[in-house]
Amino acid sequence: MAPRYTMLGQMMTTATCPTCNGDGKIISQRCEVCAGEGRMVEEEVIPVKIPAGVAEGMQLAMSGKGNVPQRGGVPGDLLIVIEEEEDELLKREGNNVIYDLHISFVDAALGNSFEVPTVDGKVKIKIDAGTQSGKILRLKDKGIKEVNSYGRGDQLIYVNVWTPKVLTADEKNILEKLRTSPNFVPNPQKSDKSFFERMKEFFV
Repeated sequence: MAPRYTMLGQMMTTATCPTCNGDGKIISQRCEVCAGEGRMVEEEVIPVKIPAGVAEGMQLAMSGKGNVPQRGGVPGDLLIVIEEEEDELLKREGNNVIYDLHISFVDAALGNSFEVPTVDGKVKIKIDAGTQSGKILRLKDKGIKEVNSYGRGDQLIYVNVWTPKVLTADEKNILEKLRTSPNFVPNPQKSDKSFFERMKEFFV
């Protein structure tokens, strides 16, 4: 650090020592492994416990598992960013789980029992006779657990009545006989809620 004279007077400038980088000491014999930094680049496999209910984009922090400063100091934290892998059958909506159940026209008309997947395994549900396509069934507390809480979402089952695309001649004849039958003519009642009304009930 040397004085410099200008028209405004004497000025002093300071800079970090290029030899010791401001440490105030010099390593005469550098370690061949860490090159005098006091740290090495290594890969470590760390077991991580993922709490129930985590979602896409959430971060988990592991104290002391991050980078180590040069020549000692407190290690930083390891930040783990959660990425969700989609399930083929179950879809997540917040803490609720959505499942599309496709049933035949016969099962919708006569009723039947079905096994459906949940995050806890398969459960059996009953489809009542006369079930309409678009009906939503709720399985209470069968959804995703809330993080750090005892609460839990539900599983919503959307019932879809499957319409066959290909029919045999005999099947066509049977349906033709039923086409004009009074019970097969659509006759929605005022009490039958629309799809949007049913959705509103579940998410409002």
